[in-house]
Amino acid sequence: MKKFLYFILPIIAFTLILLNAFFGHLIFSSPYDQAINKYSIYVHLQEEWNSYPGNIIFDVTNVWFNPNSGENIYFADPSDVSTLTNYNSNQLQYQNDKSYVQLQHEFSACESSWKPMLYRYVIDTIRNKIELFQGTQLNDDPYVSIFPNIPVGKQIAVESYAQFIPICTHKENTSYEYSISINDEDAWFDVYFIHSQKQFENYLNSDTLHYYISEGCSAHNHQSFSGVCNDVGYDSGLLIILPDNLNQSLTKIRVNLHEIE
Repeated sequence: MKKFLYFILPIIAFTLILLNAFFGHLIFSSPYDQAINKYSIYVHLQEEWNSYPGNIIFDVTNVWFNPNSGENIYFADPSDVSTLTNYNSNQLQYQNDKSYVQLQHEFSACESSWKPMLYRYVIDTIRNKIELFQGTQLNDDPYVSIFPNIPVGKQIAVESYAQFIPICTHKENTSYEYSISINDEDAWFDVYFIHSQKQFENYLNSDTLHYYISEGCSAHNHQSFSGVCNDVGYDSGLLIILPDNLNQSLTKIRVNLHEIE
């Protein structure tokens, strides 16, 4: 198998160079007639955290039914920070009296849609094929990912970092499939579909958590998880909780959201 990869990867690389040279200016149109909202959240933990000087990046892809998908389109490559034009200034924030700096790239509050250049679509498709072969992804789609469910033994984290990821929808109630993975084999996450940003703030202030209790709307102690949560409200989103014992200099969380009805 390794010999095959050594043979095929140079061919793929050469093909990508040609595609970029001749067709890189072309835009790929979404095959599922839905808008793609793609952005990143960078978090730098300060000295008060056990995980200091660690950094966290949430790589978010949200595919949804946007009635205005033809408006406010951007084409920048989210993986190349130098091409990004929409980002907030560094913001010092606090959780449980511990400070962190957060920076969001290309977050538009669901008011814009991302369309990849042809060469970026080819790269994402190849990556998807590799992950499908490796078993780290279960479906053949570069932007609507399904990850295997990989639980870890029961874990108890006294201290943690929490992040809210909002959904995009124009409906009062909708259904979402979602998937999350973490790149650190020594870490894990809990995830909950919650009703709003307000519930997230209540959790930070009181540790009281209200969330959708239907099957598939939450998971505990996982390194990879996919689920479906039905009948969620307009302001809903994912609450992701990470233990404050991250050892890597950069912990990457992949978050995929897909509106299904």
